[in-house]
Amino acid sequence: MDKKKLVLLVVALLVAAGTAFAARSLFTGASAPQAEAVPVQPKGPKVLVAQRALPVGTIITADSVSFQDWPEELVKDAYFIDGEADMTKLLGTVVRYQVTAGQPLTQGALVAPGDRGFLAAALGPGMRAVTIPVSAKTGVGGFVFPGDHVDLVLTQQVKGEGEPLRTAETILRNMRVLATDQATDNDVVDGKTVVRAFRTVTLEVTPRIAEKVAVAQEIGEISLSLRSIADNQAEFERALADGDVKVPEGATKEQEEQLMRQAMNKPIEGKTTYVTGGDVSRFQRSSRPAMPNEIGPRPAMTAAFTQRASGPSQPVRSGPVVRVTRGKETTEEVVGSK
Repeated sequence: MDKKKLVLLVVALLVAAGTAFAARSLFTGASAPQAEAVPVQPKGPKVLVAQRALPVGTIITADSVSFQDWPEELVKDAYFIDGEADMTKLLGTVVRYQVTAGQPLTQGALVAPGDRGFLAAALGPGMRAVTIPVSAKTGVGGFVFPGDHVDLVLTQQVKGEGEPLRTAETILRNMRVLATDQATDNDVVDGKTVVRAFRTVTLEVTPRIAEKVAVAQEIGEISLSLRSIADNQAEFERALADGDVKVPEGATKEQEEQLMRQAMNKPIEGKTTYVTGGDVSRFQRSSRPAMPNEIGPRPAMTAAFTQRASGPSQPVRSGPVVRVTRGKETTEEVVGSK
């Protein structure tokens, strides 16, 4: 083979190889470099913003607010600036105006303890504040903090002939704690909440419940029963099932959260539960003792003390009982009683 034909053959092979490579690139597609979006950080100081929607009366806690970067040209003098604001003084303050999630908090939107109108700002619309005395025994050993929810248990002794009837009754549920003594915040040392003793607890209640609490303090001793956080979610679900809370169609997430908070903070009255001394010890009474001026038993009042919240009324009997009918009146008599 001469030199000329050899050159032509080499050139043909090169052209074929180039064509094949170009066809392969056309069908498989060459990987083009991907452009990555670089987030633009606002240049400016960090301001205090709401982590979630804060309705009127919300007590500021560490998890409800945080500092975030904010454009310098949008920073106002009323904002709380990181490095300048003292968070220890802001915790425990109360929101005076409604603040949406992500909105900066202003100095006029918060009311500090000791300021005029502080407690009134902490109350929800139509609510009242009542204060009850407690001790280490009746106040859950100091493990109750502002923002917690508690039940009220009334213990009393019903006097009459013979031994008194000792009872304990849960009279009110889901009371929001506004303050312990005169403190509305929690002391935190080394990242841990300090448990302290207190002598009074201020609760958020309705006007009718405020009257009940006043009477209960005259009847006997009131103790606090701390509620679990999970119970609040259960109360909201119960209110939805009963129709007490209705979420409108097309409601935003913030509106649903606001309805949930309102339902979870609503005090509950009625449907009380109780135990008597006879439920604890067989040597204690289970029925109301007769009064000196009473002649014969009073079935209506006795049944009131034997009715249980979990089922129908079951009269307490100390022995075999027979029914005696006299005319149109039927009574139950214990065999062997005089």
